[in-house]
Amino acid sequence: MKLGRNEPCPCGSGKKYKRCCMNTVSKQHASMLDDIEQVAAMNPNLSIEELNIVAQQKMKAANDRPHPDFCGLSPTQMSNWLYASFSELEGVTIHTPDNLKTSPVMRYLALILDEAMQGGGSFKATSKGNLPTKIVKQASELLPEFAVSQFERHISISEYAGSNEDKFNALHYSRVLAEIAGIIYRRSGRYHVKKAAQKQYLAHGIQAFFLPMLEAVISQYNWGYLDGWEHDVDLRTFWLFMLWRLQNHGNTERLIEEVVTAFPDLLLRCPEDGYSSSSQLLGTMIESRFIKRFLAFWGFVTVAPMRHIDDFRTPNKVEVQPLMKQAFEFRIEV
Repeated sequence: MKLGRNEPCPCGSGKKYKRCCMNTVSKQHASMLDDIEQVAAMNPNLSIEELNIVAQQKMKAANDRPHPDFCGLSPTQMSNWLYASFSELEGVTIHTPDNLKTSPVMRYLALILDEAMQGGGSFKATSKGNLPTKIVKQASELLPEFAVSQFERHISISEYAGSNEDKFNALHYSRVLAEIAGIIYRRSGRYHVKKAAQKQYLAHGIQAFFLPMLEAVISQYNWGYLDGWEHDVDLRTFWLFMLWRLQNHGNTERLIEEVVTAFPDLLLRCPEDGYSSSSQLLGTMIESRFIKRFLAFWGFVTVAPMRHIDDFRTPNKVEVQPLMKQAFEFRIEV
């Protein structure tokens, strides 16, 4: 099937074909035809089938070649990271850490499961369908145990504490993920832990749910759920590339530049307004949706809030935590 000019480029860049590889492909085809003609001239006895094999090998070599816009990844590797299922990712191994005490999301999930297990597998929800005050209070008391606490000035502005679930973003996020992952469900005014999940918890502890929760946030959870932006920018597709880069250098500004270079069409989904350029808006969404409300909620990084000095905004300071490197082992050589 012929690829349309306005369809996504098959190299995985996120650009339209006409703005990415169309001209390059034409040049590659011309160069490849020249190469094949030379091969045919030097080997006149080769069959059409054998020449097709030569062409396929040359195309594979081009797709496997490192690309500077992808920070040295090949189009083949990038395509895998963008489109492969969670279990078929290449160049990275995702481990379940032995100790999840530094992960807010997983600690909150443990509180929910413990409360249910004490009640025979379920507990009563509030009239609004939220987690009960008891769990909210227990979760708030965990704040000093997390590395993120050193950056909080007052509990009232923390996403890791609150008086109820509505005012406690990290806890609400964890409860929603647990439902998406099929660990808990709400029925008849109560939260229930599925029978299979109860058995897993008793046998393996909270570690049993690390990968299911992670897969839920990557494939099903809406990253724009906790913010008010209306722009259609789904950053989930690029999560592994962004995580790899941030683990590599820990620099937010550099990460944003790398994303813009690799996937420039994202800027088209971030129209300029009177306050921010397209790249600034995209950068703000990366900081909020990917860094603060994914990596930090999971305990993979800590984030020092931005400051304003003499009307200049200082970038958020990100510090990669040991838990990230324990969970994600990259095997990429660039």
